[in-house]
Amino acid sequence: VSGRETNSVSHFILMGFPSSPEMQLLYFGLFLVAYTLTLMGNTAIACAVRWDWRLHTPMYILLGNFSFLEICYVTTTIPNMLANFLSTSKSISFVSCFAQFYFFFSLGCDEGFFLCIMAFDRYLAICRPLHYPHIMTKQLYTGLIIFGWSGGFVLFLTPVVLISQLPYCGPNTINHFICDPVPLMMLSCSEDTTTQFIYSTFNAIFMVGTFLFILCSYALVILAVLRMPSAASKHKAFSTCASHLAVVILFFGSVIVTYVSPGSRHPVEVQKIVTLFYSVITPLCNPLIYSLRNKEMKAALRKVFGAEIHSHKT
Repeated sequence: VSGRETNSVSHFILMGFPSSPEMQLLYFGLFLVAYTLTLMGNTAIACAVRWDWRLHTPMYILLGNFSFLEICYVTTTIPNMLANFLSTSKSISFVSCFAQFYFFFSLGCDEGFFLCIMAFDRYLAICRPLHYPHIMTKQLYTGLIIFGWSGGFVLFLTPVVLISQLPYCGPNTINHFICDPVPLMMLSCSEDTTTQFIYSTFNAIFMVGTFLFILCSYALVILAVLRMPSAASKHKAFSTCASHLAVVILFFGSVIVTYVSPGSRHPVEVQKIVTLFYSVITPLCNPLIYSLRNKEMKAALRKVFGAEIHSHKT
């Protein structure tokens, strides 16, 4: 108790989307469908990459990891949201709230890193095709995957520790559906400008840095594609890059709107809708974006799941 004598808050209330019980049930249904489709789509891609040897190339191995990351990412928030839609108390313990904050934002950070790694991979494959097999070795892409998974967890230790050490002594209602750091800092009884500054700076550097890295990679890729003599090569390269860029714009567009432009100044309802975009809608759309525009992925999905359906019939 001595360490947290200023904290009289043992739990928080996540307001979510305040509405009538009927609307809460409707939201429950919608989010359950979105969660189920997200799990099915991303699991299908991860399984296709795992089971089809033709997809055992760096680009698809990275995509398989990214799909598995999406499954972990949505699981940090949506099951709790679903429980809250059916609950009257809508409470979450202090420890659970900060655990959700840590895992959700660490995995979100990892998504940014994976999008960078995938952009780097496309840059090497299209701009340095002759050197690609010698540069993108198994050792390199394994190292990049380990970095992609662990980077966010290492980086987000500092903000989580700093924000959890703030004194919480009064109101404990968070007008959000996740334990978001901005409303959490606003609930603290002492306004710690240092923590706020560290958190904002950290966010700005990470998001602007990764976003610029991705944009530069794809700018170089597009220039290289435009110089390709064959129309078929151009189409294939543009098709792959268009799907990657669509995911980048969906994810980073909504994240930057929330956290780099001063987040606390946005109306709360706008913040919630923008958060929904990168926490629910992007992971739901990713499998569609990646598989619908990709012949190899469509063939692998047909092969893997067609074989399974056939075996069930026999």
